[in-house]
Amino acid sequence: MSKLTPSQFDSLAEQLNLVRETAMAKVGQKDASYIRRVITAQRIFEWSGRILLVLGFINPILWLVGVLSLAIGKILDNMEIGHNVMHGQYDWMNDKHINSKSYEWDIACDGDSWNRVHNYEHHTFTNIIGKDRDFGYGLLRLSNDFRWRVKNLWQFATYVVLSVLFQWGVSYHELAAERVFFGKKKQNRDYAVSHNQLKKRFFSKGAKQLVKDYLLFPLLAGPFFLWVFFGNLAANLIRNLWTSTIIFCGHFTGSVETFNEQDCVNESKGQWYYRQALGSSNIKGKRWFHILTGHLSFQIEHHLFPDLPAYRYPEVAPHVKRIFNEFGMQYNTGGFWRQYASVLKRIVRYSFP
Repeated sequence: MSKLTPSQFDSLAEQLNLVRETAMAKVGQKDASYIRRVITAQRIFEWSGRILLVLGFINPILWLVGVLSLAIGKILDNMEIGHNVMHGQYDWMNDKHINSKSYEWDIACDGDSWNRVHNYEHHTFTNIIGKDRDFGYGLLRLSNDFRWRVKNLWQFATYVVLSVLFQWGVSYHELAAERVFFGKKKQNRDYAVSHNQLKKRFFSKGAKQLVKDYLLFPLLAGPFFLWVFFGNLAANLIRNLWTSTIIFCGHFTGSVETFNEQDCVNESKGQWYYRQALGSSNIKGKRWFHILTGHLSFQIEHHLFPDLPAYRYPEVAPHVKRIFNEFGMQYNTGGFWRQYASVLKRIVRYSFP
């Protein structure tokens, strides 16, 4: 991390701090109204979808529309609402239902686990090998920082399975990283939560999701049990594939860089901003696309300003890009298919020694 001089790092921090402060000064009723509209839309999509699944016996097209509607409801809950609320972007509203300390999303992953592994660990130590356990999720070799193993030969298949079961992969991520069930425990490690507590929360949250989607709602449908059961299964699959793809496009395109722990000792704010910039990628798209990604299509801005309401990212993005250009830094953005192809190429590339 030496492409900029110390004075340039300080100037970078000063300019990006100003962008953040200017945007935060505008946060208010407009942002509160926006997130409440999204929550209302999410509920409409979810419950319309659940009703249409039951009506699928009348016409299969109604079932298909129901699956899509429910999937959109789940995507909005996870991406634009849950992820952003849990980052504390709306804590200033003092609304107990839209608060990072109490919000629990419609996904198998326990909210507290997400806050520990993603909100703190990943956002603090982004792409620092040995510190950021989100880089490859312990399953995929995505850089030469990791020793090649035979299992990497079939890591594309591993990626496909992870995408299909993404909510469960995210849920299990902390337990896998702490080697709760398998692997040799790391010595002298300061565990934030006991292994028993991790297991309890993992099984408790996972069981609630399974019962809700595959027992409770299908039973409420009576004779249409299977219509609802498979509708929920399909909606969860769509949500898993969508969230996995967007997250991979934001973190693992071909040009994102990795760092080692020594590079980041006594890291200044400017250096931290610089690392976030080089470790993130954006995706171009229409307004509806950005909403369905939870504005993670502006992953660069999200990593720079994780507590700024994501609704503001399109507003600050031109300023961020201008600053990057001034310092000769890459602003990694592109269309969806270009970025996704870059992700797939990276996965295949590092499958081999």
